[in-house]
Amino acid sequence: MSSILNTNDSLLLIIDIQEKLLNAQYNKEAVLKNIQIMAEAAKILDIPIITTEQYPKGLGHTMEAVKEKLPENTKFFEKTDFGGCAAEGFNALLESFGKTQIMVCGMESHVCVHQTVNELLKIGYAVYLIEDAITSRKEWDYNQGISRMAFDGAVPSSTEMALFELLKCAKHPKFKEVQSLIK
Repeated sequence: MSSILNTNDSLLLIIDIQEKLLNAQYNKEAVLKNIQIMAEAAKILDIPIITTEQYPKGLGHTMEAVKEKLPENTKFFEKTDFGGCAAEGFNALLESFGKTQIMVCGMESHVCVHQTVNELLKIGYAVYLIEDAITSRKEWDYNQGISRMAFDGAVPSSTEMALFELLKCAKHPKFKEVQSLIK
């Protein structure tokens, strides 16, 4: 089976990009920019997007800077479990899209991202780590989370790598529109 992303099989999962969490994160500006690029590209390419929010009552909701890039029909799942699959209705919605490839970005690498990725791998999804769109408070924890998820079977990737895999070639009808996001 090919590990190259394609638009027909892909979904973007954005995990816990909440202001009260982001302010303390390692490399936060670059990560936020890459999450915005991924969200915008998914919207352009008509790839479904799901978001999670860890305890929004205390940590706030998804940041406006990300929300404004999302399609209107994006579903937000509130959760208290660190793994997103435990959120009520999450797995049913995920299944309803019929996708096999889940591109993951968010925070924190070693906690909510790691536990969600582990759950997704267990139920048979191919998971792609958009590593430059994932963070943790400490660089060490970020690296440990990425290493562990890759060891467990997630596919390492990056914003540009994912976008060019999805586009396949410069003749793609949305090539210039997506390319403009990373120039």
